Amino acid sequence: MALTEAAVAEHVARAWAAGRGGAIVTANVDIVRAATRDPSLAELVAGSELVVADGMPVVWAGRLAGTAVPERVTGASLVHTLSARAAREGRSVYLLGGDPGVPETAAKALAARSPGLRIAGALSPPYGFDADPEAYRDVIRQVAAARPGLVLVGLGFPRQERLIRDLRPDLPAAWFLGCGAGIPMAAGQFSRAPRALQRAGGEWLHRLALEPRRLARRYLRDDAPFALALLAGALLSRFRHS
Repeated sequence: MALTEAAVAEHVARAWAAGRGGAIVTANVDIVRAATRDPSLAELVAGSELVVADGMPVVWAGRLAGTAVPERVTGASLVHTLSARAAREGRSVYLLGGDPGVPETAAKALAARSPGLRIAGALSPPYGFDADPEAYRDVIRQVAAARPGLVLVGLGFPRQERLIRDLRPDLPAAWFLGCGAGIPMAAGQFSRAPRALQRAGGEWLHRLALEPRRLARRYLRDDAPFALALLAGALLSRFRHS
């Protein structure tokens, strides 16, 4: 579904009013690359109600292929947009992910930005919790017990999407956003690129400069060649159909 960021918020608000929950995947180049190579990950993405283009190469590829993708919609931006909408609609927010103390700091920042926002909880799961069945179940129990209307899950793909999938049966009326680094960004741990660089598709360079050790291999060896191939394939598809 090709939606603007504002339209995503409207969709979520209508679903809340109707008592329906859902999940949002913010598909950047890394997620698209992983999903095209692993059918189980493609199925994980397809199980979400909304999949938005988080990454200018994804937007450009869609447009080249003939799909009217209106704009880039990032997890980092949706953290703020959906939290503000939750405050308007009287829904609570749960933040899950980030280093110890980070989700709590992000919660305070979001509450300050959106007066009236109710924070249902904030949790930094211990490293490797998802490999320990009891620790994993405990995280699910804590989130489910808080009964939030919106759950922001920042654990990286596909861990956050797998946890969202397993949480949804306990919170059928809640909306879930897999937001990657959106929680530490909301907390001020990382900054976003200047808007001009974002629009030009260069935010990955900003992130690379901030976290070179963690991101260099992924961005330079894996994602950059895939992004070029994605754009070339989209252009070829356009020519074939025309």
